[in-house]
Amino acid sequence: MPVLTGSSSAEVEFAIERCWALVADIERAPQWQRTLQQVEVLERDDQGRALICDTVSDAKLTKVRSRVRVSYEPPRRVRWTQVSGDDLDSMDGSWELEPLGAELTRATYELAVDPGPIGFLARPLERAIRPLVIGQQAGELAQALAAGN
Repeated sequence: MPVLTGSSSAEVEFAIERCWALVADIERAPQWQRTLQQVEVLERDDQGRALICDTVSDAKLTKVRSRVRVSYEPPRRVRWTQVSGDDLDSMDGSWELEPLGAELTRATYELAVDPGPIGFLARPLERAIRPLVIGQQAGELAQALAAGN
């Protein structure tokens, strides 16, 4: 089964440091990312940031549970990769931030998912979940920052 991939970008009217503070705070992500329902930090790095997390996401048709490893490249990139999970064969994602000015940042969210054994449902599933999982994330970041997060 091919890997399902997608990305979304938005120009956010906030400095890269403010954007970074929000996307790098993995524990708070369920507060502003609509499809991410739960993050439980299991292990932290030497700076106290989330390193290994159990996550629960709402993929419309099902709840997706994954254990992910997070890596940080301040202030430009946060990446995560699934290290275990029963629902997907693999999942890799990232936030990438690009400064466009003092108070303007391009935020890009990317996700690649291998649905594994549900492969025969991949195309209908992709059409159903792509707008939820990928299409709105960058816009949600802008909304969360505007709301004071």
